[in-house]
Amino acid sequence: MSRYISDTLRRLVATRANFRCEYCRVPEIGTFYSLQIDHITSLKHSGETAAENLAYACTLCNRSKGTDLGTRLEKGGAIIPFFNPRRDDWFEHFEADENGVIVPKSLIGEATTKIFGMNHADSIIERKLLIASGKYP
Repeated sequence: MSRYISDTLRRLVATRANFRCEYCRVPEIGTFYSLQIDHITSLKHSGETAAENLAYACTLCNRSKGTDLGTRLEKGGAIIPFFNPRRDDWFEHFEADENGVIVPKSLIGEATTKIFGMNHADSIIERKLLIASGKYP
């Protein structure tokens, strides 16, 4: 498939995600930049531009993830895959505490939180404000 993502496919991905980042769960309405379409498995790793390989992602999560598929949590350790919103249940791998911190509940959650920088100070402040307004998670 081509790199082009049709308006119909973009709407499907956004609607399916309930207009939230599928990685950190920030709602599109609570972000400065519009959310983006992410190839879960990038084109360079033979991922396709198809609904089952696309996620709705905030700019911070999408840029942090890049084309990576996973990471090591310790030097020389096994490669842990990132959270995959088409395969994994967010609440099995993460929880958000009342202070806006995303707490990993699994190795997948830990790898994703680490590389995506989900608990950067600005992101925590943003989530805390969204929690106070009832818009998160």
